[in-house]
Amino acid sequence: MPAKRKSEFPKIKELSYKDLDYQVQYKPGKIASSDDINPCCEIIGQDRAINAIKMGLNVKSRGYNIFVTGFTGSGRTTTIKHLLQQLEHQTPSLNDVCYVNNFRNQDSPRVLIFKAGEGKRFKKDMTYLIDSIRKAVPKALMSEDYKDRQNRIVREFENRQKKLINEFEDKLNEAGFVMVQLQSGMGIRNEIQPLIDNEPNSLEKLERLSKEGKFALAQLDELRRKWDSLRREFDVVTIESKKLGTKLEDALEKLRISIVAPLVKDKIDLLKKRYPSEKVIMYLEEVEAALVEDLDRYLEAQPRRGEEEPPPYRKREPFEEFSVNLILDNSETEGVPIIIEKSPSYKNLFGSLERVVDRFGYWRTDFTRIYSGSLLKADGGFLVVNAYDLLSEPGIWWPLKRALRNEEMEIAGYDPYFMMAGSGIKPEPIPVDVKVVLIGEAHVYNLLWHLDEDFKKIFKIKAEFDSVMPLNDDNISEYFSFVRRIIDSDKLPPFDISGLQAVAEYGRKLSGKRNKLSVRFVQVADIVRESAYCALERKVKKVTRTDVHTAVTRKRRRANLVEDKLQEMFDEGVLMVSTSGSAVGQVNGLAVYSIGEHTFGRPSRITVSTSLGKAGIINIEREADLSGPIHDKGVLVLTGYLRQMFAQDKPLMMSASITFEQSYSGVDGDSASSTEVYGILSSLSGIPIKQNLAVTGSVNQKGEIQPIGGVNEKVEGFFDVCKSRGLTGDQGALIPHQNVQDLMLRPDVMEAVKKGKFHLYPVRTVEEGITILTGVNGGKRLPSGSFTPGSVLAQVDEKLREMALTLESFGRQDNNESNQRRKNKRPSKKKDRA
Repeated sequence: MPAKRKSEFPKIKELSYKDLDYQVQYKPGKIASSDDINPCCEIIGQDRAINAIKMGLNVKSRGYNIFVTGFTGSGRTTTIKHLLQQLEHQTPSLNDVCYVNNFRNQDSPRVLIFKAGEGKRFKKDMTYLIDSIRKAVPKALMSEDYKDRQNRIVREFENRQKKLINEFEDKLNEAGFVMVQLQSGMGIRNEIQPLIDNEPNSLEKLERLSKEGKFALAQLDELRRKWDSLRREFDVVTIESKKLGTKLEDALEKLRISIVAPLVKDKIDLLKKRYPSEKVIMYLEEVEAALVEDLDRYLEAQPRRGEEEPPPYRKREPFEEFSVNLILDNSETEGVPIIIEKSPSYKNLFGSLERVVDRFGYWRTDFTRIYSGSLLKADGGFLVVNAYDLLSEPGIWWPLKRALRNEEMEIAGYDPYFMMAGSGIKPEPIPVDVKVVLIGEAHVYNLLWHLDEDFKKIFKIKAEFDSVMPLNDDNISEYFSFVRRIIDSDKLPPFDISGLQAVAEYGRKLSGKRNKLSVRFVQVADIVRESAYCALERKVKKVTRTDVHTAVTRKRRRANLVEDKLQEMFDEGVLMVSTSGSAVGQVNGLAVYSIGEHTFGRPSRITVSTSLGKAGIINIEREADLSGPIHDKGVLVLTGYLRQMFAQDKPLMMSASITFEQSYSGVDGDSASSTEVYGILSSLSGIPIKQNLAVTGSVNQKGEIQPIGGVNEKVEGFFDVCKSRGLTGDQGALIPHQNVQDLMLRPDVMEAVKKGKFHLYPVRTVEEGITILTGVNGGKRLPSGSFTPGSVLAQVDEKLREMALTLESFGRQDNNESNQRRKNKRPSKKKDRA
């Protein structure tokens, strides 16, 4: 039997240095340094995202905007900009956009669209037009020809008016009346009075004389009759005189128009030929009519006595309505507009209506105070915005959706405090053709997809940026080219081949997979720069592998203060973890700590206490509200493993409490579930576990070890504790076999493994793990239902059977005693009768 057990003892597999070596050996051709490599010009490792973006760019239908997801810090914004510049686009049809006055409704400024460059020229032409007309018209109105014609018209009307008045005066003289002027308040009025003895007398005076008998009543009646007739005729003359005055003004106005209109028309006609657009022609016709109809504006703009030229407020205002507000100028734009809006406020994104105080102290705005935003500037191209920044700004998301859905945008004043709102002008909407690229996290995309029905209609393309790419010679060569690009852009010293390989190794470790390379090039570029600094410190001409390793170590050192403080607590014995000897029901688990950018691992003592009972597995962390949901699930899963393994022919009559000793900040994750299983098996079997080993790995209900995260940090954390206390040569860690491909350890850990001072054991099942931890065969279930004799599982099974029988016997005995006590307390029938 002993020989049989020896043959059944499983062979323990240990990882060698060769299994762990992850150095990049690729050396392309005759390349000796980065000087022999061309800098990369393409996007590296993002084929999936590039294909998605190409589709979004080339599909011209409505709604094919792009939402880019990926890890923060992966250089998505920079990558997007380079990608948009590198992709092949059709020659863009860019426009200039102008706002001009709407002469029919000034509260609704009119928008004019021109081809790129024409808007700027139109503004210049309009400025020249107004300046030339403003100078020419006053000169024309001051010319001798105009004055002669004006004088002739005035004299003609004066003669007609004089003739009319003379004829009326002749009738007055014939009738014996005269026109006199009388003071009336602050003014003077004309009065018709009869002449009596060559003296004008009022009718009121003559009536008094008649009553006194000094004037004949019949003569008074005759005078009154004549006066009434003359008064009516005087009213007619007055009306005719006023009509003549109005006709004079009309004649003078027609004269001025006849002088001004040809000047304006000639210049307007030139602009109509240059800008044949129907909308522009309509606007120019309105300009022509306004310039001709309101001639007083030319006088308002003239200098007054003592002024060399009119002040700006008078010089500008009469013709301000003819100015052109060029809010989008693409005259110097080359290629497709690519606008990256880093601060997407309402004003920056959509533009604004500015309000000013005029010379009368009133707030006002007009079409000249309209300003464009990023959305309009990106017309015909692309607008790149961070999704989180966009959604965190109030009042942005809904206007953006309307603009993309309707393919037109409105510029309005942003007035969150409506009681303080200013102008009520409503500019005409502007048609826009823009592709919006939102950059955000995957959870933001999912949130918008589920909660906003419009989102899936206007952002039909999702471009996912990967964080890794396959490790192969082509991609390593691309890595080297990327390093060369950073060297050129930052003017760094060249890297030799070992330095280039070390950067690729860093990217390999950053990816977390031995068969991958990280494409988080922001971090890779930082290491390139820091490695160059380390080389400059050494005063060498080329950056080598040593410099890269130094840069990585310093980067870690800058952020690992908390890690060092924890290590001091291990060294001082404050945190109790054993790295030698053995103990029953006690295992070294491995945990990962994340402090900002720095992640590290450290061991934690996990203890298990088992006893007779029915409570099952007691998770002390859960009872103390220090356990996360995933850790709770892990405990329930290991409970299922124990039932599946040991409760097929008997009930589990035990209570087992599990805890992370000296843990006060909460525990989550299931990577310690296999560690907890080992602790339970040790406590039940009484077989001690080696304290020179640490364990990590998840377990399922079938007893299979499952992969976990942070394997490098966990192994390095236990190694640091062991190294601080002195490596004994038998220390090491158990890891899931699936995580072997993730192992990329620090050089000092690799060196210890190479010298046999630290060991790593890949584990597939609980049986393999307990064998390594105890040095006793873990065993397996035999066809008969029992376990390998003498194995850990056999001893656990025997202990659980013993506990079940003991609890059953104890329960039977307890029931007998309870029945006897009840029987002794029961009263007799005689006493009852009494």
